[in-house]
Amino acid sequence: MSNPPDITTGELEAPASKTEANAPASTGADERRAVHDLWLSGTEAPTTAGRFTDEGAQEMLDDETPEALAQQRGTAVVDDYVSDDLATGDETQILNMGPQHPATHGVLRLQVELEGEIVRRVKPIIGYLHTGMERTAEVLTYMQGPTNVTRMDYLSPFHNELCFSLATETLLGIDVPPRAEVIRVMMSELNRVASHLLWAATTGFDIGALSMMIYGWRERELCLEFFEKLTGLRMNHNYIRPGGVSADLHDGWEDDLEALITGVEKGLVEYEDLLMGNPIFLERTKGVGYITPEECLAYGVTGPVARASGIDWDLRRDMPYSGFEEYEFDVPVTSNGDVFDRFLVRFEEVRQSLRIVRQAADRMPDGDWRTEDRKVTPPPRARIDQSMEALIHHFKIMTEGFKVPAGETYQAVESSRGELGMYMVSNGTAKPWRLHVRAPSFAHVQALPTMLTDSLVADTIATLASVDPVLGDVDR
Repeated sequence: MSNPPDITTGELEAPASKTEANAPASTGADERRAVHDLWLSGTEAPTTAGRFTDEGAQEMLDDETPEALAQQRGTAVVDDYVSDDLATGDETQILNMGPQHPATHGVLRLQVELEGEIVRRVKPIIGYLHTGMERTAEVLTYMQGPTNVTRMDYLSPFHNELCFSLATETLLGIDVPPRAEVIRVMMSELNRVASHLLWAATTGFDIGALSMMIYGWRERELCLEFFEKLTGLRMNHNYIRPGGVSADLHDGWEDDLEALITGVEKGLVEYEDLLMGNPIFLERTKGVGYITPEECLAYGVTGPVARASGIDWDLRRDMPYSGFEEYEFDVPVTSNGDVFDRFLVRFEEVRQSLRIVRQAADRMPDGDWRTEDRKVTPPPRARIDQSMEALIHHFKIMTEGFKVPAGETYQAVESSRGELGMYMVSNGTAKPWRLHVRAPSFAHVQALPTMLTDSLVADTIATLASVDPVLGDVDR
């Protein structure tokens, strides 16, 4: 084994050997251990990287650089900082919120500098839930990939699976049957409904509307029951796969779907009656957590948060995929950019998603629910009992996977939180050579200082909840 290079300098490093006068002769095991220790020392992160990745190194300091202060005060894009006469260190205090906190919606840590009850600086600190899913994708076959990515944004698993499958199909150069396309659209929109219902429930609870927590979970349960009947699971389904979907619609799905749509539409009316005229709710949401369109564009904020700030952009309409150009729906856009408008946008998105689901159910075509390309799809189960070649083919696909031609692609879908993108590179084998994910929650978390500074500390919870971050999406 050759000496590993020093990562910081690039030069080969040799072990510093000091021989004692009466030291016993080294054995073969000692030599192997010394080589092993040397190899490990060469793989350690350089000291320069340690300054930024150590937990203590990420903490907010009293004396920051001007660039860091601009980010923490939310003035890097639009300088709307209220206080010109900044308080001294004796008049402010730095507090931790999270990562073990029920209102951070995951293991998110916020360091906030307070002047009395006014938030002056904010620094999000992430990395407590790093699961290495992008790296894991490189050791799983394309058939196994959806099982991995469905757990990133665990509240929008169908969108994760759809994005991965579309990227894989682009590299393969295959199309999925029309029935599979419509099923994908229907399930991804139902997933958007379920995600927004959970958001409304938890955000209402954070603000103080305890009844909203019960009502939101009630209607979301209708969605999860439908998912369970179709996929066998309530979350992390591994249902949308390269080439189509894993199973056809279950018997009686039309009646189940109609009951789901009717129940959610009825629930939405109750939500609006409960919240939209409540003076406490209006006081806690209007003018709170404001972000400008310029800041949304600079920080990469997309989805309902951007549309609540007046940015009229939706990938389903502007860069359609899976046949979304054939459906009629409206994209809700408001201009105030606060927590209240994010409620309005998401409630209307639920209605528009149900509108798309109805259209998908009405036009559901007959036919197969997965591609007939036998290089991708295993042979039918009945055929395995009749043909040794079919048995071998099934065994090879399930154990080795199918090979994808060398190339690269970027695929984006409109998930419940915004633009979810996957950059995939293939080297011609059965596993991705590289997978990088553009996670919407990551962009939303980095934009939090622009929304939180100059606000009351009591509004921090409402603002954080309104951007709907999923930390599995951030720390993927």
